[in-house]
Amino acid sequence: MRIGSLAEIRFERRRKSLGRKGILITVSAVLIGILLAGLFFSLIGVSPVFAYKRILIGSFGSMSGWREILRKAIPLMMCGAGLAIAFRGLFWNIGAEGQIIAGAVAATWVALSLEQAPSWVLLPSMFGLGFLFGAAWCIIPALLWAKLKVNEVITTLMLNYVVISLATFLVDGPWKGSSQYGYPYTDTFVDSARIPFIQGTRIPFLTLILAPLFCVGLYLLLTRSRAGYEIKVTGYNPKAARYAGMSFTKTLFLIAVISGGLAGIAGVGEVAGVHGKLSYPEDISSGYGFTAIIVAWLARLNPLGVVVSSIFVSGLLVGGDAIRTGGVPAASIDIFMGLILLMLVSTEIFRSYEIKIGGGGAS
Repeated sequence: MRIGSLAEIRFERRRKSLGRKGILITVSAVLIGILLAGLFFSLIGVSPVFAYKRILIGSFGSMSGWREILRKAIPLMMCGAGLAIAFRGLFWNIGAEGQIIAGAVAATWVALSLEQAPSWVLLPSMFGLGFLFGAAWCIIPALLWAKLKVNEVITTLMLNYVVISLATFLVDGPWKGSSQYGYPYTDTFVDSARIPFIQGTRIPFLTLILAPLFCVGLYLLLTRSRAGYEIKVTGYNPKAARYAGMSFTKTLFLIAVISGGLAGIAGVGEVAGVHGKLSYPEDISSGYGFTAIIVAWLARLNPLGVVVSSIFVSGLLVGGDAIRTGGVPAASIDIFMGLILLMLVSTEIFRSYEIKIGGGGAS
């Protein structure tokens, strides 16, 4: 692109990592998103200072806020780590929301079918089947893309509605609890199918430990294993990966298993921990699968970074609940996070390309 006849602006692909500059770009994108959100608050007649103060005090400024932050961060962390792997391999999984519900449905089936089994049988079976169901819900679009070139964005998104409809049918029909007075819930799980809370909180102890461990494990997978190397190469240059003899289908299958399986485990944690039963999908996952997309991008697709970004985004969600009580529209926090995601995506070009300005004559 040329400006007049004096200078030429060129975009050249970067050949090395940005290092600290990459962190600066991410922070700048978040700050721009916050400033734009402040403009939005002003347009609807709300003081940005008031809104940000309510968000901070209602989330990071109190112990009750921190308890809610950690509770919401668990599914965001699991789904965000899985999506970071998927996006690294250029598999655009937009189906984590449905994969959460798939895992929740599978865990519920185990809990209702094996009520007499001891906890050491029930919980591992719930987590195992939840992982498999979540993975299966991601493998289907992965194979459709690999074999038939069906767009994975469309298939992963559409499969969300399939499993959401299935879960709704189950709690309204064959799984409706006999002790729930007609409400669309299953019977409450027996104690042996429940994940204990940290005392005085609603934070499931087991999944709080598992979530960051998964992030560390995926980081080591990416940086210390052949499989991780193949995921990165496939994402950076699929043609080069094929030329080097890497199996595209095998890599894609691994990505789908990890991404969908972790979302499925997040679903198990919600029904076995937080809720203790299956209910309508929007009660089990309040958009965690979609919000985890922001978590993954905010972490720049680094599983270790997901630990921090999930807590930050969870804080925004909890703060959003706080500003709603102050007369701010409920959708404002969604617009807030949408602006941050937009800025993150918009600045991605500066991470991948250098801007070169050089002299030149007439075209």
